[in-house]
Amino acid sequence: MPRFAANLSFLFKEYPLLERFAEAKACGFTAVEVLFPYDEPASEVAQRMADLGLDMVLINVPPPNYTGGQRGFAAVPELEERFRRDFKRALRYAQFLGAQHMHIMAGKAKGEAAHETYTRNLAWAAKEAPELSLTIEPINGQDMPGYFLDDFDLAVEVLDAVNAPNLGLQFDAYHAQIITGDALAAWTRYAPYVRHIQIAGAPERHEPVQGLIDYPEFFRRVDESGYTGWISAEYMPKARTKDGLDWFNDFRAR
Repeated sequence: MPRFAANLSFLFKEYPLLERFAEAKACGFTAVEVLFPYDEPASEVAQRMADLGLDMVLINVPPPNYTGGQRGFAAVPELEERFRRDFKRALRYAQFLGAQHMHIMAGKAKGEAAHETYTRNLAWAAKEAPELSLTIEPINGQDMPGYFLDDFDLAVEVLDAVNAPNLGLQFDAYHAQIITGDALAAWTRYAPYVRHIQIAGAPERHEPVQGLIDYPEFFRRVDESGYTGWISAEYMPKARTKDGLDWFNDFRAR
């Protein structure tokens, strides 16, 4: 049976971030992820989670957030120094929160120099944080034009090249559907590399109940694969978050 976490950067946005933890707990979630929590003191976030008995599944690198900034630097040749500086800051934050995974964003870049920079930075990061699970995530070019890691085969190529035990694939079924046209087939092919899953309906990225992805079948295949990690709900609710949680409540009832 899947274990679901709430992505608080997408869900419960009716509330300020620090209030979303309690809302997620009240709805039955026992784990959360926050893409960019850096605007809040780590001590305050950690206290909220401790008070509510929540686990932090994942945060993103780099800090602070998307607002007015680039979506990662790991593959950008001229920003290698900044990537490493920001990674160290994010690592301290992740360790304080007890995050299980840290997603390293590649940024906008193309070409051989970007590929070499990306591979080199990931190898460095894996050695810098040997006790933490690090992930890379293919993101579709419609949502993020110019993003370096926009293909699953490229992700596997990079993972094989780095060959670090603490670096794996973050499988977002929504992005997999947009990139490959068949999220279920993509799961079957790339599951051995996966250490974290995210879900949303496709193509509109709403609740995982309608659209192009057969989620009951997807969850069945995930269970059959032996995956035991979290599946994070990372979608844009059509209305208030609570009003669209029937899919989650149905699984809890089982």
